[in-house]
Amino acid sequence: MSERFASPADLEACRRAIRGGSKSFYAASLLLPSGVRADAYALYGFCRRADDAVDDGRNPGAACIDLSRRLDAIYAGRPGPDPVDRAFADLVEARAIPRALPGALIEGFVWDAQGRRFDTIGDVRAYGARVAGTVGVMMTLVMGVRDPHALARASDLGVAMQLTNIARDVGEDARAGRLYLPRQWMEEAGLDPDAFLAAPCFSPQLAQVIARVLDEADRLYERARPGVALLPSGCRAAIHAASRIYRDIGGQIRRAGFDSVTRRAATSKRRKLALAAAGLLDAAGAGRQDAGGPLAETRFLVQAVPPAPPRAPDLAWWRLGEHWGRMFEILHALEQREQAALRQSMASRQRRG
Repeated sequence: MSERFASPADLEACRRAIRGGSKSFYAASLLLPSGVRADAYALYGFCRRADDAVDDGRNPGAACIDLSRRLDAIYAGRPGPDPVDRAFADLVEARAIPRALPGALIEGFVWDAQGRRFDTIGDVRAYGARVAGTVGVMMTLVMGVRDPHALARASDLGVAMQLTNIARDVGEDARAGRLYLPRQWMEEAGLDPDAFLAAPCFSPQLAQVIARVLDEADRLYERARPGVALLPSGCRAAIHAASRIYRDIGGQIRRAGFDSVTRRAATSKRRKLALAAAGLLDAAGAGRQDAGGPLAETRFLVQAVPPAPPRAPDLAWWRLGEHWGRMFEILHALEQREQAALRQSMASRQRRG
């Protein structure tokens, strides 16, 4: 690896970003091994700073263009002066994170800047794939895992968490002029999405829609669960804890009658500690059967990650593994030719004798 860009102060800035920006993720991250934890802070620091630049800026479109330029500089080995850019530049080199992943994250922010409509639950999952599934996949790479099954389950978990966010922030988003609930589901419940945006208020019909979103989140939390067994043993408790803490937000919304317009669900510190402890027990349990391939909306994330070669000598012998089957075909053909030549030589000798 080339000389590192980030200083200890840069990494501390990333840690502060996650501690202030997401107490749930920060609580779960404390269960990670120290080396992985530092990389997780670098990943989250960049994602948090990027999200804030779009949400808090006066011109979200211009912020997205600037983020794309910053990402170009990071992948060119010339990160800008922001501490999280320097830390992220080290991370993408050390963990071989394809540019397509943070690029998809920025695409999700562009959708926000454009005021994109989400008509179906598939549209919402596609959005979640970009703004959260990307983070799940990159976090899996941070833990040193590139197995497609693990990446598929990580993207499931990211989308599940984003659906939880959407269910929790319905009122807050609507008052900011944003709507992430599937419009089709709102219309099926007898709600006019545009009228709701103009005057956000809670109703039994809205409760039905939020319940459906949380049901979909629960389905994806269950799909994601088997993938944790594919992670390094020292990392599993943190991921189980993050899943439990986030899923518990959905449980609180249910207990509040699905009213996330007049109130916002939150998890106490004591509750987070209890859920983190449960994550430790989850990590000690047996793995479950894999849930299959990725969602249609997250497949592009899994396909963006090539399998990592092992460390190899200068002759790059590992490249032979990419063509191992072809090698045997060639060797077999050469053997057949040698045997044919030997038979021809023996026949020639018999004729001369």
